[in-house]
Amino acid sequence: MNMKPTLWASAAAAIGASLCCVAPLVLVSLGLGGAWMSTLTGLEPYRPVFVVLTLGLLGLAWAKLYRQPAVCEPGRACADGAVQRRQRLIFWAVAALLLILLTFPWYASLFY
Repeated sequence: MNMKPTLWASAAAAIGASLCCVAPLVLVSLGLGGAWMSTLTGLEPYRPVFVVLTLGLLGLAWAKLYRQPAVCEPGRACADGAVQRRQRLIFWAVAALLLILLTFPWYASLFY
């Protein structure tokens, strides 16, 4: 029940989906600017692919956490209820962050 690869993949996909909008804001906030920043919108046509990939991977992680029964030998870390609660807490924290990144284009105009 290792969730790390799925969560990392969904995080990478969400970052790819929001790269065209969040990256210029972060760079401007850091004091970097220039005409070259307009080239960061080159990934905009691929945004729907990244969004679907992110949501699909989050769905897979959710299914592994909530649908599949935990198959563990007694005495292993995965048999501990606290470990499962911690995994679920981390999942929801990552999912909330990713959803904020995915919806950024809708409220980006508030920052520019």
